[in-house]
Amino acid sequence: MVEIARIAAELSYSRSEFQVENQELDLGEARRMKRSIAAGAILVLGVAIVAAEAAVPRPQQKSMSDEGGRVLALEKAWNLALEEKDAKALDMLLANTLVSVDIDGSVASKSEFLASIRAPDYKPSQVVTEQTSVQVYGNAAVVTGTFRVKGSENGKPYVRRERFTDTWIKINETWQCVASQTTLIPGK
Repeated sequence: MVEIARIAAELSYSRSEFQVENQELDLGEARRMKRSIAAGAILVLGVAIVAAEAAVPRPQQKSMSDEGGRVLALEKAWNLALEEKDAKALDMLLANTLVSVDIDGSVASKSEFLASIRAPDYKPSQVVTEQTSVQVYGNAAVVTGTFRVKGSENGKPYVRRERFTDTWIKINETWQCVASQTTLIPGK
């Protein structure tokens, strides 16, 4: 503020400043000069305000890439929980309002999804993400990618590649998946 006051004082003017070699300027010229000085003062004041704003320390904000990394780590935790059939870990990752669309087009709630993981006939042995991309939009994130899952279901072994889209929302500072959709990638 002291700097702004100093600049304003330097820009103040008096009638004597409008005299050139003891000759007074005409009224029109004096007005143009006043407008030029006023415009200059506003410009200098604006620059001073911007500089002052830049000098104020701000609290550290989490970058979108940090948040994206957190969401991708949760995706990895999801894969591990599937391999281990750890419904308790999945329960913490998934929002109570989860909607899951499976490769056959069936829709499941969170409780239905967790029940399918607990089913004795579901035996995944490996879940590997092959590629992922995350886009963070404030308190929302969308993860797309492909993964390979190997295991057996109803006594039949399988190896599948699937494309997925997971939507995550940050609820009370905790990321939770609210929607998951998978599509089977047909073998060639």
